[in-house]
Amino acid sequence: MGNGVLKSQLVISGSFLIALVLQTLPWPGILNLLRPSWLLLVVCYWILSLPHRINVGTALILGLLWDLLLGSMLGIRGMMMSIVSYVVALNFLVLRNMALWQQAIVMALLSIVLKVFIFFGEYLIQDITFNFLSLWSSLVNCVLWPWVFLLMRKARRHWNVK
Repeated sequence: MGNGVLKSQLVISGSFLIALVLQTLPWPGILNLLRPSWLLLVVCYWILSLPHRINVGTALILGLLWDLLLGSMLGIRGMMMSIVSYVVALNFLVLRNMALWQQAIVMALLSIVLKVFIFFGEYLIQDITFNFLSLWSSLVNCVLWPWVFLLMRKARRHWNVK
C-alpha cells in the first residue's frame, strides 16, 4: 500500500514539474501573448480528480514556485492561484459533472480571472499596464483543456493514481 501511495505522489509531482517547466519556457515575441496557463490547467485537473489530495495549499505552493522561477514579486501568483483553485475546489462536484466543452469554457474564464488578479496584484506594487491581447491565451486554454484533461486522465488511470 505504501508503494502505491509513493507512485501516486510521484505521478502527481511529475505532472506539476512538467507544468512548471512548460509555464516558464520562453516563447518568441508576439506568441508569448498566447502562452497557455499550463500550471492552472494541471492544478485544476488534479483538484477535480482528487480533491482530497490536491487542494488550495498545493496551489499556493506551486504559485510561489512559479513566482520564484519567474523572479517576480513573491506571493502574487501563489495567492492568486490559491484563490482560483479555491473556486474550483468549492465547485468541484458541479465542474466534474459538466461536459468537457463546458469545462473548457469554465477554464477559459478562470484563466481570465487569474490573469486579471495577477495584474491587479502586480499593479498595487509597481506601475504596469494591462495588455488586453494577453487574454487570447485564455482562448488557447479553452482549446487545450479537453486535450490536457484526457491526457491527464489517461495517465492517472494508467498509473492507478488514487
